[in-house]
Amino acid sequence: MARWLTFELILLLSIFAMTVVLSAPPQVPLQVEVTKPRKLRGRFLQITDLHPDPYYTNHASQSSACHRRKPKKEKQRSNLYGTPFSECDSPLILTNFTLDFLDKHWASELDFVIWTGDNARHDNDRKLPRTPSEIYELNRAVASKMEKTFGSKGIPVIPSLGNNDVWRPNSITSEFSSIWKSFIPFPMYQVFQRGGYFHVEVVPNALAVISLNTMYFYDSNKAVGGCGYTDRDDPGNLQFDWLEVQLTMFRERKMQVSHVPPSPGNYFPECYVRYTELALRFQDTIVGHVYGHMNADHFTFVEAVDLQLVAPSQVSGKAELYKDLIEEFSALPKKAKEVNYDNYGVINVSPPVVPNPYVPTFRVFSYNVSEHGEIQGKKRKHRHDRGKHGDKGSECKAEPYKNSWKCHLNGPWHSDPDSPSRRNQRWTPLGYAQYYLPNLENANKSHKPKFKLEYLTFPLSKLHPDGDTVKQKFDYPVPVHHLPRSLQANNVSTSRYAPYELNDLTIGSWVELARRLGNSKESKLRKRFKKLMYLEY
Repeated sequence: MARWLTFELILLLSIFAMTVVLSAPPQVPLQVEVTKPRKLRGRFLQITDLHPDPYYTNHASQSSACHRRKPKKEKQRSNLYGTPFSECDSPLILTNFTLDFLDKHWASELDFVIWTGDNARHDNDRKLPRTPSEIYELNRAVASKMEKTFGSKGIPVIPSLGNNDVWRPNSITSEFSSIWKSFIPFPMYQVFQRGGYFHVEVVPNALAVISLNTMYFYDSNKAVGGCGYTDRDDPGNLQFDWLEVQLTMFRERKMQVSHVPPSPGNYFPECYVRYTELALRFQDTIVGHVYGHMNADHFTFVEAVDLQLVAPSQVSGKAELYKDLIEEFSALPKKAKEVNYDNYGVINVSPPVVPNPYVPTFRVFSYNVSEHGEIQGKKRKHRHDRGKHGDKGSECKAEPYKNSWKCHLNGPWHSDPDSPSRRNQRWTPLGYAQYYLPNLENANKSHKPKFKLEYLTFPLSKLHPDGDTVKQKFDYPVPVHHLPRSLQANNVSTSRYAPYELNDLTIGSWVELARRLGNSKESKLRKRFKKLMYLEY
């Protein structure tokens, strides 16, 4: 899972992807002398949840997680390049094919790579139980492939720990500090060894990415305490303390940052509170939140309302994801003028490479690297919406809130309508293009699968900049040769590839899309959103 903050950007990641190399050479720290900085292209890749499976077998039974037995019915058999809509993980040929495709077609177009996890197969076959040594070997192989594909070209790669990469602190962080040695800056090495989190300045003094170890917040991890207010030495609390220091430091350096996102269904309640409060308190510094893990394409919000004192009986249970999102969006203010954008942080969830349960994907973000429009020397606005205001009265003197972080997070919030998360300027995320790999059932040794554009968040008018801007290749949000032929002309007016037509990925753009989805009259948009969410092709 990953999240992004305003820039100079910090991104926090919690999942990673895996390559197809069965035996990988020992990883050596990258030694590259950079004489001059790489030209910014204004794009970065997010790749997540590769889940390679060295035991995957072509024509095996889906009921065996594609490991054994050739069933009589062809529709129950596995495919060479993967088996969508099943519980089978990625064959090694698929993970290698994906990374080789990115190496050949996209590496030269990117500024950095966000690698948000899960580089080991799911432990869903009792006859082939997953072992720590297997997890480490798969991760070493993927890291070696990522290094060759991107790192060797001077492209920063920022990985994060995934829940299928094991989360118990000591031996895990020690092992991954070796596996990821070429990706972790030397000043961050001891920090990572201690907690499994770190940051990278992908554009020096301008853009940072923070990789968080969200396994310390994950409510399925019984090895941690859940960020309890009275347990200050809990690994989750120590990580939030560290994160607060990093965000404060980047603000003082006039940097904006990005980090890993939470949700009530994934995080311990108190960890979710701390995450939400930091996301909103540093909204002027954070440009966005990007993550994986969920295997479904969607977005959601962390909101100020999540920090209100709500009785436990009033907290809703888990629902089907699409319905839960529509319910959340329907609760947004009905009129645009009633929306206070200070109260929102946007969580973007990318679908995975593994065809479990849908089809393989990757996502390329575009962000503003123009020198124009950046507001210089503007003093940050300070707000005090929390603290001793609102609902922090007598209820905070008794249980269940006496020892809740909700009653003790009193720092001033920092928001600014002119920050990159709120207004299009330098470092503002502009949109993304999502690619997918359909028709895997028809792919074989002689007919390889083809990645195709699934959809864009951009309006069609943004795909072909006018005037002198076209002289700079990165001013195209998506390189023209990566567009289908129907979009390569600059006079296209309608297309199935542009369902949302967002001018940018600022908080306002996402909230307005969510308000449209929350409107029951927008049945066509809802249908399209759901289809994309579950990668139905």
